[in-house]
Amino acid sequence: MSGWYELHQNDKGEFSFVLKAANGEVILRSEGYETRASAENGIASAQKNSPHAASYERSDSTDGRYYFNLKAANHQVIGTSQMYTTAASRDAGIESVRANGPTTTVKNGA
Repeated sequence: MSGWYELHQNDKGEFSFVLKAANGEVILRSEGYETRASAENGIASAQKNSPHAASYERSDSTDGRYYFNLKAANHQVIGTSQMYTTAASRDAGIESVRANGPTTTVKNGA
């Protein structure tokens, strides 16, 4: 089984999505979008850009943890990872997004 996207709407009416790995773990979170169509466009961008190693920006936080951003060709952030304790675990997270990101499965989140 491969991963999937979950599309959510919060109590303020804002839409966002997460990408989950096959084990159900969230591996990427989007920003908030004003419309469902915009969030769906964000998913399409993640599907298109996630397989490409050059689409990832690796970063270190001020507290010494590691994370990454998935970026579109125009350098806009599509989604951000969780915080990792090691650079190696961050890199494994990138590989998980590369593997699961192209999925076409989109579910409505709770």
